[in-house]
Amino acid sequence: MNKINIAVDGPAAAGKSTIAKLVAAELGMVYVDTGAMYRAITLAHLTQPDADFETLVQNIDLKIINDNGQRIYLNNEDVSERIRENDITQNVSFVASQKAVREKLVALQQAMTAAKGVVMDGRDIGTHVIPDAELKIYMIASVKERAERRLLDNQQRGIEANFDDLVKDIERRDQIDMTREISPLMKAQDAIEIDTTGMTINEVKEEIIRLANNIIR
Repeated sequence: MNKINIAVDGPAAAGKSTIAKLVAAELGMVYVDTGAMYRAITLAHLTQPDADFETLVQNIDLKIINDNGQRIYLNNEDVSERIRENDITQNVSFVASQKAVREKLVALQQAMTAAKGVVMDGRDIGTHVIPDAELKIYMIASVKERAERRLLDNQQRGIEANFDDLVKDIERRDQIDMTREISPLMKAQDAIEIDTTGMTINEVKEEIIRLANNIIR
């Protein structure tokens, strides 16, 4: 059986993390949520707003632990739940656009994929982090459906949210992610696009597994 890397890219709330996690579990691969890494740096930035980004990333300890689900540790503190709160969501696209932040995290992400067997999701995985990934998926969905998914996710986490505000925030994040100077969100030329609007989680998962098995076998 061939070991491969799978890159899953797409805009905010397209379902990347949920699907990538399920695909990794079914295929016996390691799941890496790069968005959580950028969220952790965002938390550090909000905690130390006066620090420039180069200094900030040099002085933090970021660990990704895969043990019954991915956990994110920032300076030895488990911040996996904290980084999902609204203030992080509202600022993560700005922080992720900073050169020093991307350089540090891309280096960490590439090290994680060196031995293959990784399902990694984010904004620039197939185009920049692992451009040689054997399978590249680009997931999209309508803004309305993405906002509905984010609203449900927030409700399940006990985070207060308003649907109209979520629509505006997703549109704003799309604009920032797609127009940033460094590694903007875009579909890799060899990526397979999946529009998840109206699809169930299982339907999307099964389609990606089918594509992966065609390569693995």
